Amino acid sequence: MLILIAGPYRSGTGDDPHKMAENLKRLEAPSYALFKAGHVPMIGEWVALPVWNAAGGETIGDALHEEIFYPVAHRLLALCDGVLRLPGDSKGADNDVRIARERGIPVWHRLEDVPGCAAAE
Repeated sequence: MLILIAGPYRSGTGDDPHKMAENLKRLEAPSYALFKAGHVPMIGEWVALPVWNAAGGETIGDALHEEIFYPVAHRLLALCDGVLRLPGDSKGADNDVRIARERGIPVWHRLEDVPGCAAAE
């Protein structure tokens, strides 16, 4: 399955690039376990950041940022088979969960609940 990992990226960082990088590492943390279970992990920022940079993005939160980041996640949700929602406040991740549920896409809040990712594995 293609699984979107959703959680805080920009939230709570004050747009501090170091804090955002730490949040991205937390988002990436379950990616290998998902991969080992036969899934393809996906994080919206993996797609949005290069698109934003290619478009000339310069300031987090600028109009171009807003034009790209949330829409990328929404487009990915059209392709994803599930969402792993990591802990932490995040308006974007909460919106991803809402959209997934509206579309009947499974949402998990613990890695071990994702098919093939049982704690014993």
